[in-house]
Amino acid sequence: MRVRKPILVVVPLFALFLSVHSEAQSVGSIRGSVFLKERDVVMHNASILLVSSGRTVETDENGAYRFDDLPAGTYEVVASSPGLAAEIQSVYVSPGEAVVADFVLSLSPIREEITVTASGRLQTTFESFQTVTSLDSFDLAQQASGALGDVLDNQPGVTKRSFGPGNSRPVVRGFDGDRVLVLQDGVRTGSLAAQSGDHGEPIDVLSLERLEIVKGPATLLYGSNAIGGVVNAVSGHHELHLHPHQGVTGYLSGVTGSANATVGGSAGFEFGWGNWLTWGSGGGQRSGDYDTPEGVITNSGSRVGNGTGGLSYAGERGFFSLNYGYDRGFYDIPFAAEFEAKSEGGENPGAGEETISIDYGRQNLRFSGGVQNTGHFIDTVTVSLNYSDWHHEELEFFPGGSEVGTVFDNGQFVYRATLDQRQTGPLTGTLGVWGTVRDYDVVGAEALSPPVVQKGFAVFGLEELDFENFRLQFGGRVEHTSYVPESLQTRSFTGVSGAAGIRVPLWAGGAFVANYTRSFRAPALDELYNDGPHVGNLTYEIGNGDLQSEQSDGIDLSLRHERSRVSAEINMYAYRISDFVFLGPTGVINEGLIEARYSQADSLYSGMEGAVYVGVTPYLWVNTGVDLVRAELTATGTPIPRIPPLRGRFGVDARFGGLSIKPEVVVAKDQDRLFSTETRTPGYTLMNLTASYTLPRQHTSHQIALNVFNIGNRLYRNHLSFIKDLAPEIGRGARLTYTMKFF
Repeated sequence: MRVRKPILVVVPLFALFLSVHSEAQSVGSIRGSVFLKERDVVMHNASILLVSSGRTVETDENGAYRFDDLPAGTYEVVASSPGLAAEIQSVYVSPGEAVVADFVLSLSPIREEITVTASGRLQTTFESFQTVTSLDSFDLAQQASGALGDVLDNQPGVTKRSFGPGNSRPVVRGFDGDRVLVLQDGVRTGSLAAQSGDHGEPIDVLSLERLEIVKGPATLLYGSNAIGGVVNAVSGHHELHLHPHQGVTGYLSGVTGSANATVGGSAGFEFGWGNWLTWGSGGGQRSGDYDTPEGVITNSGSRVGNGTGGLSYAGERGFFSLNYGYDRGFYDIPFAAEFEAKSEGGENPGAGEETISIDYGRQNLRFSGGVQNTGHFIDTVTVSLNYSDWHHEELEFFPGGSEVGTVFDNGQFVYRATLDQRQTGPLTGTLGVWGTVRDYDVVGAEALSPPVVQKGFAVFGLEELDFENFRLQFGGRVEHTSYVPESLQTRSFTGVSGAAGIRVPLWAGGAFVANYTRSFRAPALDELYNDGPHVGNLTYEIGNGDLQSEQSDGIDLSLRHERSRVSAEINMYAYRISDFVFLGPTGVINEGLIEARYSQADSLYSGMEGAVYVGVTPYLWVNTGVDLVRAELTATGTPIPRIPPLRGRFGVDARFGGLSIKPEVVVAKDQDRLFSTETRTPGYTLMNLTASYTLPRQHTSHQIALNVFNIGNRLYRNHLSFIKDLAPEIGRGARLTYTMKFF
């Protein structure tokens, strides 16, 4: 074990010392109403957010809201509702004053995006220190897919890794696998997608309120697996939303599409009475083999289904929620049987009457509870307990029957307790503890490691100081991880992560943000203990029980502008990672696969992403974007494998009322910066078109959307696909979706 003294040491107790000496302030209130511009009526259940504190309420049946007990000062207040552009106002509250702030919401292509993932409390993405993309339920419906990577592909700084469409997973700024953490309501999903290229994530985007992508290290709040970023699927009943409405709200979504025979739907409801709220939802999608300009890719279909239900209570002082979720899925893995036959010494691996598919199931039980509005320095205490049970079987089908090849079981218990501080003067923040116990077992042909018990524990703090001309954020995390395998060497790792950032307003609607992060990552289970042919990664893997922890020093710079007619952001970053873990080829072909051993060397990830949305006229908007990642081993200049190429896009958005027509062109450069085991991927140009109509009403919001993709039926390949040389990406197709939310 090796623990380096961190360059940056931040102690949240310093924030506690500052706040204890702050004087109490007189309080005031903010109240008002929210109206729908298109209909000139009040909006029910619109969400109102106080940016600085993260407090949120919903409007009542009269469209009214109210915040009480506010210390004197200036507040940014955001009003939002599904499908509409949010409105933000700056409000000054004097001691004992009740300020009135009314909002009028309307349709607009530029919307204030909300995130809870970046800081652990609700805020706008514009105000966030980290770079965040937040997609709401209407955005997600337009990109509906049974695989998370396909949904997020082409978002700025995000691409997809895949072994076929059913198992694609997001890659953030070139980081993949154990370095990108996928969460559901802030908790790990319990899946095994980070360990293998042919494993997927159990996320049904049609059932979500938002999907948030935090780019860059998010290790302080979420642990060492978030060294590259976080993808968080947010439901409508996350504990930060515990402000029960009265009556019934809900949603209904449906999708159908060509090129892979997609069909699916999802529905859910919430019913509130008094301080109580109950909910339920369910849905699913299925798709067949997909078409390409070269023909149909056989054994590439998938189907997923899910259901959830729960109950919550939110009083003046205490709250709790209990939720149960179930996911079931089945997806085919194209060409896996051929690779497996080759690894087993088959004479004619291309003959291929055998196919391989994955059948998975997940059960999840979560409890959250706590106290709030204590009136003390620690204003809210939240405790969350989460258990996920993941089981999947790799099925081998052949003429006359089938058999189970490998069985994976992954049980994971996660606990987390946070102490949210009451805003005192310029100071606010969160202190917390986190822990996990994981029981991993695999039996069969791909049992590459023995059964392993993994444990983790961490303490962390994230503090923020809000001054008139700038804001500071700083924090730290100490984390311990241990692995106890059956019959192999036990390993344990302890590391410290720290971060500091500054956000400076530059002009009306403009800001500059700079962050420095020192991050620690313990080696993953598969990196330490795998040993054998791993068809899912097309490698004969040899683990390394002597691996040390990774240490990363990162700089993130962001320049942002947000106004009613212009939204622009450019981000630049560089992460220098010491003892970066990678699969180094040994030069041997073992059981038909490239033999590679997990090794370590220093590396550098650098790049940028930018996006600009400009309203040329109220009826015509221009949308452009670009992203670039460069990653290499610094000692030799060797490129790291499966890094996305330079990519850009240009589109326009013609709007009239609720109608939006958005053609776009996506251009990707060829990828010729190659690892020794890779082949060059040609560049490509794609044309897509999205047309949607949004109809907002006082109690409902409707959207119907048509997405036509790869209009020119272009033959192109994804450099991050494990089977790119055998299977090009999907050809010309269309997807039709309908989404309705009622409130």
